[in-house]
Amino acid sequence: MTMFAKLPQTLAAPFGLLTDEAKLAFRSRPQGISKLYTMRHIAETDSYWDQYFTLFDTPSDVFSLISTHDIRKALLDSPENVATLIRVVTSRLFNLVSDHTFPSAPPASMTSYATSFMKTSSTERNATKEVLNSLRVLQRVLPVVFEVEGESNAFELEVLWKKVEVDDEIVPTASEQAPQFVIEDDDDESESGHGSNTQPHTPQQKRTKTLPSLGEKLFTCVNDLLFCCGFSLPTKIQVDHYKINYVIWEKGIGSTTDPGPNHAYDSNKTEVLRLLLVLLSRQIYIPPAALFTHPSFYTLHVVRKTPRRDVLTLLCSLLNTVINSATINNMTIASVAGKVPYNHLVFKGEDSRTALVGICLQVLCVLLDFQSGPARDIVSDSGDATSSFPTAQTNAFRYFLAKLHRTQDFAFILSGIISILEQQLAISNNILPGSRKSVPYVPETIVLFWKIIELNKKFRAYLLDSDKAVDVLAYLLCYSLEIKDKPQQHGLCRALSYIIQTLSAESAFGNKLSSPINNQIPTKWVSQGASHETAGDFMITSIYSIIATTSGSLNSIYPALIIALANAAPYFKNMSVVASNRLLQLFTSFSNPLFLLSDESHPRLLFLMLEVFNSVVFHHLSDNPNLLYAVITAQKTFEELGTFTLARGLREIQRVQRIKEEQASKGERDRKDGPQQQRVSVESAHQEKLRLLKDESDPAFTIALDIESSSLSGEDLEAGVGGYEQTETRPLTSPPSENSPTTSTSTITAASEKARGKMKARRSMSSDTINGDRMAAAGVGRNGFIPTQEWVTSWQQGLPLDTVMLVISELLPKIQNLQAGRQKANSAGAITDFLQSVTLTDVLPPAPVLYPRRFVWSDASIVWLTSLIWGGVYVHGMSPLGIWNFTNVRLFFVKHTQPQQRQITDTMSSVVGGLFSPTRQRPERSSNQ
Repeated sequence: MTMFAKLPQTLAAPFGLLTDEAKLAFRSRPQGISKLYTMRHIAETDSYWDQYFTLFDTPSDVFSLISTHDIRKALLDSPENVATLIRVVTSRLFNLVSDHTFPSAPPASMTSYATSFMKTSSTERNATKEVLNSLRVLQRVLPVVFEVEGESNAFELEVLWKKVEVDDEIVPTASEQAPQFVIEDDDDESESGHGSNTQPHTPQQKRTKTLPSLGEKLFTCVNDLLFCCGFSLPTKIQVDHYKINYVIWEKGIGSTTDPGPNHAYDSNKTEVLRLLLVLLSRQIYIPPAALFTHPSFYTLHVVRKTPRRDVLTLLCSLLNTVINSATINNMTIASVAGKVPYNHLVFKGEDSRTALVGICLQVLCVLLDFQSGPARDIVSDSGDATSSFPTAQTNAFRYFLAKLHRTQDFAFILSGIISILEQQLAISNNILPGSRKSVPYVPETIVLFWKIIELNKKFRAYLLDSDKAVDVLAYLLCYSLEIKDKPQQHGLCRALSYIIQTLSAESAFGNKLSSPINNQIPTKWVSQGASHETAGDFMITSIYSIIATTSGSLNSIYPALIIALANAAPYFKNMSVVASNRLLQLFTSFSNPLFLLSDESHPRLLFLMLEVFNSVVFHHLSDNPNLLYAVITAQKTFEELGTFTLARGLREIQRVQRIKEEQASKGERDRKDGPQQQRVSVESAHQEKLRLLKDESDPAFTIALDIESSSLSGEDLEAGVGGYEQTETRPLTSPPSENSPTTSTSTITAASEKARGKMKARRSMSSDTINGDRMAAAGVGRNGFIPTQEWVTSWQQGLPLDTVMLVISELLPKIQNLQAGRQKANSAGAITDFLQSVTLTDVLPPAPVLYPRRFVWSDASIVWLTSLIWGGVYVHGMSPLGIWNFTNVRLFFVKHTQPQQRQITDTMSSVVGGLFSPTRQRPERSSNQ
């Protein structure tokens, strides 16, 4: 029986196959993982460590057989064993990379792949497998070390960053063995004029040299593995016996040669880059408050100590791999299967190319984002503006990205980014919803695009001067509309709003807004009656949809979006009726008393919307008759703002609340009275709503009520992580200064005497008060904010209402005369013709100087973006390996939710109308979806 019991092992041994019993025994037997924390002081020469290089076959084996609990327990009970494990693994890794047996020849065909099992017996060494296992073990161990250390670096400093000084007495011996040093010694001797006989071994002074630390050697080894012929690069580019060749991976920036795809090389690159990403992840175990004071040694070394050649080669390799991902058409099983509808619901996982592109993007975003400690950009004061820029000494990756200047490189980058965004838009616009899997690295692509336009001014100018600027704007807005209802994507929505604000601050961007959109926008995001929109119209309607349909859940991005509208407003031309009404509806919603009084920062949005109207009036008055007509019809809203007081706002809030309560009580009575009475009440409620709309002269009163019912709090703004304050170059809540170029105070002096009289009348304040004002105000404010009359006066007197009121006072009587003298059918056309020909140069003051508001980086916004990037990296790492799972991340909060599995039949039922559903009944959907 014992002979037959050993039969499986006997049959498997010639093929080099390890049975599952050996891997399972690693978890259970005393000589397995348990020895790491049960036995103290295991020697580096102990054969126990050999299994860490030969036992595992895949990354999943390492992450399933070695748990975070095992490493954490070993760090607490036997920390010297973890230190020994790191030293043994890195030492074996360094030796293998320099060994002539590495890399092992990869199988060239299925036949050779099958026969390789027979050639590789259990006694034959597989150097490539040992290198990969060394990388995987470090990927598993280091995150737990980072977590346990936290802000303390004692263990890491001792094991990874300790430098040892040794005597430099062995240099002559080394020179005798290495011929290249003999020449240098001979040169030295010839220069000094003395031979070796005249210099006996009598040391004048003992020289010492400092050996590189283990961490420095590990980064050097990682870089070498990324450019190792036969492992990550084709063997055909190997020069002589030098297998490390720093050449750019693919054609594109800095390279015109393309070695072609290789799945084995792509997989190996992914393994090495995963270890690099783990090393860079040290900063996620630092709390946000200490991010700048406790910079990561690992990231600092990469961005500041990596040689220039290595930085340029790695940066171009990563960029080219990402940009080429949208253009490479490989006819592989994975690529063909990925195009089959709903295939991603059956086959999980991703091919090696997709995994490589994703991790290249993650590494790029992390390196280009890093600004901590000495890696912070240099700040310079140039006139009134303060700017910052990277250097080769602060962050070499940021510096060399900013130095790109060739037009063909810009065209290559822009076409690749647009292709990725275009793929995602095509997936969301598919006839069969959910039939294709979303591009998994779109968020990282957007962050990379943001970093490029932020760092490289020449690329930003190239983008805005090209015909692709409108396409990029459309893609960014479409993706914002796609993810606005997903809470887990709200951070990316904020990033998109800042990108749009950054672009809108450029005059070249404004000049493109009158161009038509060439992209095929999904019909669900095209406003009714606006099938042929310009870029400006689509920008307005999209921003309106984001604000009006999120019910305050995205109030942290409202300022950036409205600032983008204010920056672009001087360039708006020929706005459609839909876009004009959307602008007025936003203004009406922001001027609602409940919204204004609920948060200290809300009046700024109203201020910005008034600036939008003023900019259109000053620069393109006759080119926007639809907006002029919409503003004139909302005369009452503007007039009420001119005399707005706290008491009046509270009375309006109470009036609306009473109407709601009456409608609610009436509806309750109608439900009790029966269906017949209910129909009557619905009709009366509808009539009451029409009457209120008519009385208020408010075309967007329903939207205002919707904003009333939603608690638009300022939590995200007050937290200081999103740039609410940082996106501004000057405050808006306080009264504007007299010489501010964007306020209307400086323009009042140039107005006519008639206009001045109307301005003075508008400034008169109502002195009526209510005894319960303070109690009512306390119930209106959010998060402890209590509005006061002094606060209301501070922003109300600074509202730039004068320009709009001048336009209304001049044009309203003329329009009323037109309406009275013509038939109703012809009055609309006559009014449009009149507004297209109107000029108010004799009434309006000179147009103020354009002063676009740019996005300004601060410490809070840098920490926020770093958290956003690493949050995405963390989520990607959760499946399938769980790299950082079950570790105490301190940079951001991890909230685990129970995933809801959808069956294939349920998905197909929603598409074909319940064909496969047993009940043939569609589930009811809530009205807010």
